[in-house]
Amino acid sequence: MAPVHIPCAAGPGPRRRGDRGSTAVEYLGFLPVLILIGLAGIQLGLIAYTAQQAGTAARAAARTAAQEDVSGSYAQVGRASMTGWVAERSQISPPAGGDAVTVTVTVKIPDILLGLLGDRTVEKSATMPRD
Repeated sequence: MAPVHIPCAAGPGPRRRGDRGSTAVEYLGFLPVLILIGLAGIQLGLIAYTAQQAGTAARAAARTAAQEDVSGSYAQVGRASMTGWVAERSQISPPAGGDAVTVTVTVKIPDILLGLLGDRTVEKSATMPRD
């Protein structure tokens, strides 16, 4: 009768010394891809947050510009309705319109992808009836 080989619990057999650490090297090679995916997710979140803040500022500025007694402070109110770092990157256009006031807010989107996004802005407008 021929001898039967029974595998041991430690694995399929003796390992070669050249394979030690190869898994760690594979993980290190994949790490830049994971970091890039993480940064892209953060960048998308920043774009959405910046757009939301610009919309809030446009509504607040248009609401203020529509009121005759405080219409001169529309830009201050618009910037006060945004987070500090977003307000620093914003431009608020003068109100336009006759019976309704339209204010446009443009905000430069921060780029954390090392220049891959370029100089991008988000622009939101709001229209409110005059009082």
